[in-house]
Amino acid sequence: MSMHGVCYTHGMSKRLQVLFDEEELAQLQKVAARNHMTTSEWVRQVVRDAQRNEPRGDPKRKLAAIRRAAEHSFPTADIDQMLGEIERGYLHD
Repeated sequence: MSMHGVCYTHGMSKRLQVLFDEEELAQLQKVAARNHMTTSEWVRQVVRDAQRNEPRGDPKRKLAAIRRAAEHSFPTADIDQMLGEIERGYLHD
């Protein structure tokens, strides 16, 4: 909800307490300051980035799909040959 141009998100937010030793916290605060952020916002962004980079889906299912695909035998060619054939095809259109 917004009041007078100020955005309040605490109504929908949950608090998470994470404990760091003094030295580690000081390092986090320095990094956040260098990025012109509060420590909390910096930590939220790092956690969001970590979530985006986390693999999704079942690894067993992905491996099974790769194994099924590897069972097939498709014609292949040298990459330079294939790119040349593609280029020649574009020129004839």
